[in-house]
Amino acid sequence: MFSMEEKKYYTYIIRCEDNSLYTGITTDLKRRFFEHYAKLKEGAKYTKKHNAKFLEIAWASKDRKLASKMEYHIKRLHKIDKEKLIANPKLLKKLLENRLEIEEYKKVSKKIINDINNSTK
Repeated sequence: MFSMEEKKYYTYIIRCEDNSLYTGITTDLKRRFFEHYAKLKEGAKYTKKHNAKFLEIAWASKDRKLASKMEYHIKRLHKIDKEKLIANPKLLKKLLENRLEIEEYKKVSKKIINDINNSTK
């Protein structure tokens, strides 16, 4: 996998106020979520229009290529499958096993996700 000292890339899913989901990648989850949430110029046009509400889930990977590959495949899932993945992250293997090397990704802990979400309150 990768060591804690290595730079990590994250693939994440944000829920917006209209209940839509936005998927992206970053090297800094807290900073990137704040950019979306606060509608900063660095944030995505999508989250500016749909109002980022909270970070739902994220996975760490060792490089940009892996993060981008996961982002690509998650974006192509139907919304119902994204909702299932958020509710049960273990479904990642079932939903994407033929497209990704699942062992290359590590789910970010719920505590870290909650800390990021609480930092905007």
